[in-house]
Amino acid sequence: MLDKVKGIKDLKKLSIPELTELSQDVRNYILSVVSQNGGHLASNLGVVELSVALEYVFDTRKDRLVWDVGHQSYTHKILTGRKESFATLRQRNGLSGFPKRSESICDPYDTGHSSTSIAAALGFAKARDLQGEQHKVIAVIGDGSMTGGQAFEALNLTAELDTDILVILNDNQLSISANVGGLSHYLNRIRASSAYTGSKQAVRRFLSRIPFLGKAMIRIIEAIKDSLRYILVNGVVFTELGFQYFGPVDGHDIKNLIEILRQVKERKGPVILHVLTQKGKGYKPAVDNATAFHGIAAFDRETGRTADPDQEAPSYTDVFSSTLLELAREDERILAVTAAMADGTGLERFRQAYPHRFFDIGIAEQTAVSYSTALALSGFRPVVAIYSSFLQRAFDQMIQDTALQNAPLLFAIDRNGLVGEDGPTHHGVFALSYLNQMPNMRILLPRDEHMLRHMMRLAFRHDEGPVALLYPKGKGKGKAAFGINASGAYKLPQWGKGQLLRKGFHVLIIAAGPLIYEGLQAAYQLQEEGVSVAVFDPCFLKPIDAKGIWNAAENCGLTLIAEENVAAGGLGWTVTQQLQLAGYRGRIDCLSVPDRFIPQGSQGELRKELGLDAQGMIRVIRSYCDKAAMGRENAG
Repeated sequence: MLDKVKGIKDLKKLSIPELTELSQDVRNYILSVVSQNGGHLASNLGVVELSVALEYVFDTRKDRLVWDVGHQSYTHKILTGRKESFATLRQRNGLSGFPKRSESICDPYDTGHSSTSIAAALGFAKARDLQGEQHKVIAVIGDGSMTGGQAFEALNLTAELDTDILVILNDNQLSISANVGGLSHYLNRIRASSAYTGSKQAVRRFLSRIPFLGKAMIRIIEAIKDSLRYILVNGVVFTELGFQYFGPVDGHDIKNLIEILRQVKERKGPVILHVLTQKGKGYKPAVDNATAFHGIAAFDRETGRTADPDQEAPSYTDVFSSTLLELAREDERILAVTAAMADGTGLERFRQAYPHRFFDIGIAEQTAVSYSTALALSGFRPVVAIYSSFLQRAFDQMIQDTALQNAPLLFAIDRNGLVGEDGPTHHGVFALSYLNQMPNMRILLPRDEHMLRHMMRLAFRHDEGPVALLYPKGKGKGKAAFGINASGAYKLPQWGKGQLLRKGFHVLIIAAGPLIYEGLQAAYQLQEEGVSVAVFDPCFLKPIDAKGIWNAAENCGLTLIAEENVAAGGLGWTVTQQLQLAGYRGRIDCLSVPDRFIPQGSQGELRKELGLDAQGMIRVIRSYCDKAAMGRENAG
């Protein structure tokens, strides 16, 4: 059936049984591609029927359909002319894993982070009204994203704007981690009323078949529906905010979905349709473990198991998780806080071991920071574990609440640097810059998982203010890390001190975090060409080891700084300033993320493209050596 659907026009010609068959074909296609490429699986399997029904009832070439977060938009992409290119999903120069305006007119808004859809949809709806147009505007938001503060702000704004908009609450009872908070409990009560909703729809269908009297009786029922909803469904919150509430309805019943979507399509004013779906629908491993299959690497479709090419080296997230448990056993003041990412940040084990010392704030990073600041000011030592790109949302709270009050808490910032296939919405390439601006903030840059473990202990010994610990996505270095020094000894830094890992007198490489290994590789290779390259690991961005950097750079003609961060305000900016203040007369070059958003691709592909690998460093150093040699010849 999928072969018959080249685009929306073909879809609208299908019968209900054919749409059901199409849904199964789409589900199989998604499974096939994601098992090869990796991606967000469980959420996409859960919205196949809903997506098919939406494309069938609406026309997304002109109607505005905004997917919150957007990681569940695979079916939408397949049905809107991107079926052939879907095999390139999340690959370099391939189809994005999120909605992209540059890909299709059916994607009106780029998304990637949660809780933005209702606000964006309101903007599209008001623009439509101002321009005198008639198209429909739909936002699809999950029950997890609905807990985000921006979603509540947009719901509140809806009553003021009073425009035609349809918000579909995709309720699968599970975001990345289990939902928390009052809204989650409220939705549970509404879900319990689904029997009422199903009965009401059955009555409506029955009455519509009665000649003459049927339609009149339906109108009478419609006139009292608000009262019934207050009494039986308890959709009071949405109703009081100015929405007409419908649901909950079965999100996998194509026929019923199409019927109710056609009804709400003609409604005036704000409407909320509450749809119940199952994450991982149709694939048992994803149903049984929706969290693991939320975002997953390539896997064996038969077993559901991912391949692990390196069994020896643990991931940075795993090392953070195990080390935090060790520290928590030693210090009862340690608490763990996350924003709906207990599994992703490695805190699930902490939750199980210390449930009363663990706090999941929901998708509310700003609240997580303010809440943790107060905990720290009360004598506790909270650890706030949030992905780098998600923590950007709490920039103001980190300054105004945490840094200004010099609260002693630890920000465990996972997914720093280039994260790979999730693309520009998820790269953590701004953290060094935004953290570097904050007085009282201390910034630690472990080069590998062994250093991460050590720096966590250093951070808890530092009780004079906030500490930010940044580490990347992926595996550590394993045993290979222990042989990085010329002496073969792995040394751990003191607070605020960098480490000269390799001596040299022609060129100095300074690199942030794991990029130090690319610098060492470049140094070893250039040694064969007669170029003496020193390698310095700063270990800290704040406090920066200005003396150590000067001692390493003083006699070198070139200092090359490398970081997976934007140039403005990062490591390169800080080191350059320190060297210039000290009177350094050599040349300074910086390899950093350019002033543009970086697309998707594997971490290795992106580092190579941006010149942030060993070969990129070698090219810069060879160019310098060639020019230096030419200068000597000209002088001679």
